[in-house]
Amino acid sequence: MTEALSRRGFLQLSAGLLGAAAFSGPELIMAQQERRLSIATGGIGGVYYVLGGAMANMLTKNIPNTKFTAESTAASVENARLIASRNADIALMLGFQAQDAYLGRDKFKTKGPLRTLLVVYSNLCQFVSREGINTVQDLKGKRVSLGAPGSGSEVMAIRVLQAAGLDPEKDITRDRLSHTEAVNAMKDRRIDAFNSFGAVPYPALVDLTTTPDIKVNILDLGGILPKLQERFGLVYFKGVIPKGAYRGIDVDVTTAATGALCVCHEAMDEGIVYQITRLMIEKKGELALAHKAANDISLQSAVVGSPLPYHSGAIRYYKEKGVSIKP
Repeated sequence: MTEALSRRGFLQLSAGLLGAAAFSGPELIMAQQERRLSIATGGIGGVYYVLGGAMANMLTKNIPNTKFTAESTAASVENARLIASRNADIALMLGFQAQDAYLGRDKFKTKGPLRTLLVVYSNLCQFVSREGINTVQDLKGKRVSLGAPGSGSEVMAIRVLQAAGLDPEKDITRDRLSHTEAVNAMKDRRIDAFNSFGAVPYPALVDLTTTPDIKVNILDLGGILPKLQERFGLVYFKGVIPKGAYRGIDVDVTTAATGALCVCHEAMDEGIVYQITRLMIEKKGELALAHKAANDISLQSAVVGSPLPYHSGAIRYYKEKGVSIKP
């Protein structure tokens, strides 16, 4: 079986393979037969990027004759397209974006052949603003980065603004920065707010909130969540950013959350999907060394909250463990 390889330039986060010129005879044959699989992650400074690199290392170490590489991408929207076009093999993706891709709505014109391996953790919307901006409505007239083009953060920010009664095209000055770019822009006081979507703590926000002389808020979305659920369903659920998660955040902040999924193409080989699913759950401790969000992985949570069907390889693993997939 030959899996799709990304034609993009991969960021090599896993152990390197010596060039074929270093081998001869049987060693050359073995090198040529090595399977290479790609992981689509997210932007530098985000959880997907950190976790994806750890996944590449762990899976390469534990699946014989297979090398995984992790690629920095614009995250969920781009990742869905990379999977559909077979230019990536597995990907991390926001639940609501996976749902849009599977149904062929919003940014997706056709239904996507996506399948879930597991729900990894809960992604929380973390809308960061300068002091004095205390609600989403206060963003009117401000300069706001909604997220990198093609990212789930951008789509989520647009939905949050619309739920608050703001027009993203008219009521704000809109930037489209990656998380790292947005943090730098906040430090330089070039923007007033930006949206990020990920696990807590979010690496880019840790950097921002520990910068001297920078004070920020994380906007409470408790009043907006029911409107998101009314329009998009329970793919959105309540999340809480606990006080103390970031320096200067002294109260719990209610926000909107969605599952972070590990997905693949529906036609991916059942055997390799089975192995990836098993290792993601049974070796989560190795992943948690890179980011503690991996501590949330469990047999029970892996099968709850995905808006997509599960791949047959993942279903085989869960059946062996006596776990039922829940809607």
